[in-house]
Amino acid sequence: MKVTIVGAGNVGATCADVISYRGIASEVVLLDIKEGFAEGKAMDIMQCATTTGFNTRVSGSTNDYSKTANSDVVVITSGIPRKPGMTREELIGINAGIVKAVAENVLQHSPNAIIVVVSNPMDTMTYLTLKATGIPKNRIIGMGGALDSSRFKYYLSKALDKPSNDVQGMVIGGHGDTTMIPLTRLASYNGSPVSDFLSQEQLEKVAADTMVGGATLTGLLGTSAWYAPGASVAYLVDSILNDQKKIIACSVYLEGEYGQSDICIGVPCIIGKNGIEKIVDIKLNDAEKVLFTKSADAVRSMNADLKSVLV
Repeated sequence: MKVTIVGAGNVGATCADVISYRGIASEVVLLDIKEGFAEGKAMDIMQCATTTGFNTRVSGSTNDYSKTANSDVVVITSGIPRKPGMTREELIGINAGIVKAVAENVLQHSPNAIIVVVSNPMDTMTYLTLKATGIPKNRIIGMGGALDSSRFKYYLSKALDKPSNDVQGMVIGGHGDTTMIPLTRLASYNGSPVSDFLSQEQLEKVAADTMVGGATLTGLLGTSAWYAPGASVAYLVDSILNDQKKIIACSVYLEGEYGQSDICIGVPCIIGKNGIEKIVDIKLNDAEKVLFTKSADAVRSMNADLKSVLV
């Protein structure tokens, strides 16, 4: 199985590293526009092979899309972060142009690939990729929900003072500080509702901390996080390549599900060899439905800024 990761920055390189040492794919190609950057990252990862015991072949290339040919999965992390003074519309315009070009180029060499979108604003970039390429919706997946859910489970485990792997929880909605919806009502610890162990006030704090999880790390690090995002991408890729059929919250195109249409937004999905195998209909209560509608409205507002790119 072959995976291409376009964008060899911190997130892309971490994703390649995790895929390699876990043996998720037999081949990983890193691609970047910066001369020698992807080659250097790939070489550094390959020099871990004998000490960590993996056999994945990792290579890098400077903007040569022919090296990505016959990829089963393509991960797009390309784009720029929002800079001081930059409007949301400016960020969307720049990143939309980058993501659209990347998607078109990789599909020339891997027409059957499943595309995983990481670039921000992620829900809008996922929608753009679907509309610009016209490939089936099951093959376009936005990664954000997997990362948001991992952060949710981290904060739940801290509040419970229990191992993260014993905690279950999911975040749906848009991948943004004000649009994501941590489903505290459905979260559990070893099969029991977390509400049996945590007060409403504690649960509200967990949800609030989750929603600003990315911003918290940016404040601490001075840049966006990369370990958890990279690992979350690898987790999603693993479920695709090994047909694990895990239920993962992903940004996918809705056609009536959850009362929404013509939008990519985070909902639980079964992820397997065909990408989105099924959208899972979890029963939201009235309050959660209101939050989901508000989240969808915010995402749809961002999508409106794509008009010039999609013409």
